[in-house]
Amino acid sequence: MTPDTFLCGTHTLLLNKKTHVMGVLNVTPDSFSDGGRYFHPDDALRQADRMIAEGVDIIDVGGESSRPAGPYGVGAQAVTNEEETDRTALVIEAIAERFDTPISIDTVKSTVALAAISAGATIVNDISSLRHDPEMVDAIAATGASVVLMHMQGNPSNMQRYPRYDDLITEVRSFLANAAQKAEYAGILPNRIAVDPGLGFGKTYAHNYEIIRRLSAFADLGYPLLLGASRKTFVGMDYALPPDQREEGSLAAAVICACNGAHIIRVHDVQAAKRALFVADKVRFSTPDNR
Repeated sequence: MTPDTFLCGTHTLLLNKKTHVMGVLNVTPDSFSDGGRYFHPDDALRQADRMIAEGVDIIDVGGESSRPAGPYGVGAQAVTNEEETDRTALVIEAIAERFDTPISIDTVKSTVALAAISAGATIVNDISSLRHDPEMVDAIAATGASVVLMHMQGNPSNMQRYPRYDDLITEVRSFLANAAQKAEYAGILPNRIAVDPGLGFGKTYAHNYEIIRRLSAFADLGYPLLLGASRKTFVGMDYALPPDQREEGSLAAAVICACNGAHIIRVHDVQAAKRALFVADKVRFSTPDNR
């Protein structure tokens, strides 16, 4: 069953009309993709202004990097609940006061999520799929917030150390189905749950492309499908390009994901993604009577 809507607070995203864009706003000093450009709250708010002007559908605020060790440095360092909350809550509050756009908090910690929801976030983007913090699922259910559940093999410190699967698509699909079932059992409504196969999180180079190629295998889960390929290593010309030179590969992946069934695309370059997805959506959603 293909979902028609994704509820985010008082907003309803219509999934059968266009592909929605989630804009990344990292308020961290050590993100792989933007190197702390928006760590200062004033810079973060200016970037939020820019994304709104470019037509973003969701702003995803993150205060703790999940960057693995790799060619661009050591893996990201964990931060305390208090530091992560300090980085994110005031920024979210400022965005919520200025704009009527859904805001997501990218965190695995229930205390951070609750502070963000109090500040105005309506979605929790949990890369651990409710596994890191046993209190997370009940916290989300109690507030009525929505959730994005992502597949990850291992954790950010070890996820890229020889990831392997006996059957990649079956295992990722089963994991997401079980995570969504757990969320529903806790009281989170089905139309407030989205799933993410987790490109780059415990996946080899080939695994990422196989997931994109076979996205239709996730369609009958019945939840909105979110994909985030933006600036990740596998879109960088066989590892040749650093993150700030991966826009073209990111856009190609976004368009293919959309045409293969993704409902929400998580990106760093909102304007470019919106322009690319305009074409994808004309192919995907237009009919002879509605061009």
